[in-house]
Amino acid sequence: MRARLSGGHFRMLNEKLYTCSGSEAFEFFKEYPELFDAYHAGYGQQMSRWPEQPVNVIIKWLQSHSPALVVADFGCGNASLARSVKNKVFSIDLVSMDPSVIACDMANTPLDSLSVDVSVFCLSLMGVNFPNYLVEANRVLRPGGWLLIAEVRSRLDPATGGADPDKFCNAVQRLGFSIVSRDFSNKMFVLFYFRKKKEAPAEAKGISWPELKPCLYKRR
Repeated sequence: MRARLSGGHFRMLNEKLYTCSGSEAFEFFKEYPELFDAYHAGYGQQMSRWPEQPVNVIIKWLQSHSPALVVADFGCGNASLARSVKNKVFSIDLVSMDPSVIACDMANTPLDSLSVDVSVFCLSLMGVNFPNYLVEANRVLRPGGWLLIAEVRSRLDPATGGADPDKFCNAVQRLGFSIVSRDFSNKMFVLFYFRKKKEAPAEAKGISWPELKPCLYKRR
């Protein structure tokens, strides 16, 4: 019964995060911070069913690069990435579950412009205004910096109602990025590796962003 109640809370909160803006989600969890724990408990149960965790792939990528790279982890959860690498990591989420986590709307962080080398979104482009998160990640990235995005595979699978990954990549490139690689080898998630161009200015207005399919869980 406890597990079923926990799962019910998770489904409700998960749907809210996918169907509201980042600022609305931030204000909601400011009022009900205890529900953030309920969400992450359910999230952990869902992730335990995945044979591979996308955050571990990103951790391995960071470990293979210079520890001097400064990282911004957008939607960090329990900040496991920060604890697993030697890099300086700004852990960002709607609620601070750890003293090191910056609680804020991910479209409006307190980070300085051009202050980080890697921006990470690991299953965290959830709000209806997710393009604003990417604009913010671009603002804080230095020229030549990396943008790493891991997303649930179904959200970028046109065959099941998801967005066209080519249109998604084109939109990100309009922000001033180059696509370095795409990894579709995993059945559960996809990974995109972008790099911020050194010469081209960001083009935040007039970009046609595809709608990312909400990842909603059915009642069991």
